[in-house]
Amino acid sequence: MPGDELRRADRPIRICGDDTLGVSFDDPLVCQVVAEQLRQSGTWLESVAGIDCVVVQFDALTTSLNAARADLAASVCTVSTQTDVQTSLVEVPVCYGGEFGPDLDVLCTTLGLSVEELIELHVATEYRVDMLGFTPGFAYVGGLPDELNVPRLARPRLRVEAGSVGIADGRSGLYAMPGPGGWPLIGRTPMQLFDPAADQPFVLHAGTRVRFHSIDADEFRQLDRQ
Repeated sequence: MPGDELRRADRPIRICGDDTLGVSFDDPLVCQVVAEQLRQSGTWLESVAGIDCVVVQFDALTTSLNAARADLAASVCTVSTQTDVQTSLVEVPVCYGGEFGPDLDVLCTTLGLSVEELIELHVATEYRVDMLGFTPGFAYVGGLPDELNVPRLARPRLRVEAGSVGIADGRSGLYAMPGPGGWPLIGRTPMQLFDPAADQPFVLHAGTRVRFHSIDADEFRQLDRQ
C-alpha cells in the first residue's frame, strides 16, 4: 500500500533545533501533503515542507522535546500520503538566451545540444514546484529532463535579476527577487513573480504545476511593460 512505508515504526525523527523536529520522506509532493495535514492538525506552531523532509515547530515552553517527538511519531503514522491532489497550473513565458540567459550557449556546448533543442526540451515538460527557499520566493521546480542535468556554477554570481530561470541538479530554479545565485541561467520571464502589494505576494507555491513557453525579446519587453 502507498502508505505502508510511512507507517513503519522506525521512521527517524530528527532534532533540528530547540523547538523544531524533522522527519524525512522520499517525494517532495508527499512532503507537501504531510506538512499540510500536520499544519491543519493544530498541534504544531508551524509545519514546513522541504524537498525531502517536513520540519515542525512546537512550543518549547509548554511541551518537552521528548513529548514533541512522541507526538510527531504518532502523527506521521496516521496522516495520508496520497498525492493525487489537484493544484493550479501557471504558464511562465521565458525569453531564452542573450542578455536574459547568459549561460545558455555554454550549456548547449556542454550538453551537445543546439539552442533550439535545449529550449524544446525545457518547454516540453510539465513541472511542479518542489519547495520555496534560498531567497524569498525562489522556486525549486522539479521534473527537469535528464538531458538537461548540469551542476551549479563553480562561482556564483553576486546578482541575478528577478525573473531569471536557471537549471541545475535536476531542477529549474526561478528567482522571484534579485540577489546572488549560482544556477546557470538559460532565460528570464517578464512575469512579476513577487508582488508585495498582492494578497498572495508570490505567484509560485510548493505544489504549483508549471509550464514554460518560449517568447522572443520583443514579446519580453512588451509583457514587461504591462
